[in-house]
Amino acid sequence: MRFEIITIFPGFFEGIFEHGIVRRAQAEGLVSVGVHDLRAFTHDRHRTVDDRPFGGGEGMVLKPEPLAEALASIGIPPLADRAAEPETTRPRVILMSAQGRPLTQAVARELATMPRIVLICGRYEGVDERINELYCDMELSIGDYVLSGGELAAAVVVDTVMRLVPGVLGNEASGEFESFGIGDSEIAVDVEGVPRSQHGSGGLLDYPHYTRPAEFAGLRAPEVLMNGDHQQIRRWRREQQLRKTLRNRPDLLNAASLSGDDQRLLDAIRGEGEK
Repeated sequence: MRFEIITIFPGFFEGIFEHGIVRRAQAEGLVSVGVHDLRAFTHDRHRTVDDRPFGGGEGMVLKPEPLAEALASIGIPPLADRAAEPETTRPRVILMSAQGRPLTQAVARELATMPRIVLICGRYEGVDERINELYCDMELSIGDYVLSGGELAAAVVVDTVMRLVPGVLGNEASGEFESFGIGDSEIAVDVEGVPRSQHGSGGLLDYPHYTRPAEFAGLRAPEVLMNGDHQQIRRWRREQQLRKTLRNRPDLLNAASLSGDDQRLLDAIRGEGEK
């Protein structure tokens, strides 16, 4: 998988992709990242990439010409010319923008199937809308807040998507059993006859995790996690997923994949708060 990042601050990415899973994925040839300096596609001595907005208003807007040239330099034609390319080979161009579609785990899974993703990092008041209309497959936001630029958001997208590319994680199941993961029905059956001790999250938050020592600062890890009963562990973890989601992100419950047992357990948890 190939990521291309277009930015006015290429130095921002120096070092950020040289650690952990991202570094290993690149070293193993599973993922590659190219960073392109937008100012290299200007033609004046000031290397101007922005100008005042039509209609007035605060701030500056990234000009369309340098962005179009940058995209052309990496072989990205306008959206209309890419429409006929096969889905399996067609690159996707994404504008990082506070006005974009929210980045979710479901969106990340969708992007992880793409062969090549181009991320345009907005700055100032944004990007000339004609670039969005002519070149971009989508606008993407990493949250309901405003950053000073799209660089940090682009790094988040790379990390989130890259770890879902087959082979990147040492244990493929790690991408299934975590917050916002897929449901039980989409996960392979138990391996070698050993029952799973966790549910697929089905859109819920992850459950709490504990490790050695069993007791720390007067707090003991839950006994159920140390008794070796996979079914009890699985039920406890599901209950904790439901509790944490209800407490921190109740909005996720509306779209979560809940079984009848899940719903009964959730009703019981809600009932605790009414006593």
